[in-house]
Amino acid sequence: MTPSTSGAAAGRDLPHPARQQIRLEEVLHALADPVRLAVVSRLAAGDEELACSVFDVPVSKSTSTHHFRVLRESGVIRQVYRGTAKMNALRRADLDARFPGLLDAVLAAARHERQPAVAR
Repeated sequence: MTPSTSGAAAGRDLPHPARQQIRLEEVLHALADPVRLAVVSRLAAGDEELACSVFDVPVSKSTSTHHFRVLRESGVIRQVYRGTAKMNALRRADLDARFPGLLDAVLAAARHERQPAVAR
């Protein structure tokens, strides 16, 4: 993995895979978990970075940290420190370049599953 070149403070850079290092099986593993999929869905709904603290996840802080790490190390999100906050952004361009249509298909399927059966 290549360290982030986001300009984060020295010693606070987080490792991210380069675009060509993103692997399909790792992305699918990351997106298979409902908590991680909810995080990705929220990030995909907007264009801004979001702090970890804005996500209302039904797990402990340590488990939440694990989920964000899996997303980052798989190449699904980019994390950078902004002051004391760890900010998260979806790596849509990288994912779309590596696996065209995959992210949109997964997010559409997730939206479909969240709809009540009557509305389908």
